[in-house]
Amino acid sequence: MEQQVLLYILAAVLITAGILGVILPALPGLPLVFGGMLLAAWVDGFERIGMWTLVILGVLTALSLVIDVIATAMGAKRVGASRLAIVGAMIGTIVGLFFGIVGVFIAPFIGAVIGELLHRRKLEQSDVGHAAKVGLGTWFGIVLGVVSKLALGFAMLGLFSFAWYF
Repeated sequence: MEQQVLLYILAAVLITAGILGVILPALPGLPLVFGGMLLAAWVDGFERIGMWTLVILGVLTALSLVIDVIATAMGAKRVGASRLAIVGAMIGTIVGLFFGIVGVFIAPFIGAVIGELLHRRKLEQSDVGHAAKVGLGTWFGIVLGVVSKLALGFAMLGLFSFAWYF
């Protein structure tokens, strides 16, 4: 019984850390939320949370990982970014994950700017202002991604709570 309580506390800590991780990208966000929910379901013997609920929660978690990369690219594309800028933003997003919150916000911007400047060099144009605009569009995409992941996180909490109590 005492061990079960400790495991539920650990599950709650994982879920809380995961929600914080959506805002503070140094943590893996929704995968932590899913891990906490899976742990709680396991401790309960999967009596309240069944396979289909876990599958839906897993799909929402996977969707959050895709949103990380796609939202950044969409933000860059919206401001007329070149293909190289979008690739740079995507690479920057992935690289930024290794540098905590600062990296997640700055690396996609830097990647998009570098990609756009490389594209402009191929066209023999140098437009730092346009490249900066592309970088800002990328940053906006990141913010949109965080908001989307927060919505997914709360949807996951709602689904889990509904399945747990009803």
